[in-house]
Amino acid sequence: QVQLEESGGGLVQPGGSLRLSCAASRITFSIYAMGWYRQAPGNQRELVATISTGGSTTYVDSVKGRFTISRDNAKNTVYLQMNSLKPEDTAVYYCNAKRFVMTYWGKGTLVTVSS
Repeated sequence: QVQLEESGGGLVQPGGSLRLSCAASRITFSIYAMGWYRQAPGNQRELVATISTGGSTTYVDSVKGRFTISRDNAKNTVYLQMNSLKPEDTAVYYCNAKRFVMTYWGKGTLVTVSS
């Protein structure tokens, strides 16, 4: 059974930084496109960033210039470096692996940006 396990969430002050990690197991990691999504209370889940198998990246406009997605295929891990965090970034962040019709989700990690 495929497992995606997020880590690195927590409480941070506005303007601070966090790095999220998502470790994948029981999956041929390198052939999956990876993504980070987030869901704030009362909101729908939204796509934050993606990285293709070849390393191409996309970002939602609200995080461009502040967040960076990367992957390490040797470690079966995808990262989300989050800088200049804002209170509106507060959400549960989910890792996603996708290949054609197959998609897998982690259980999420909570990020709270507050003073």
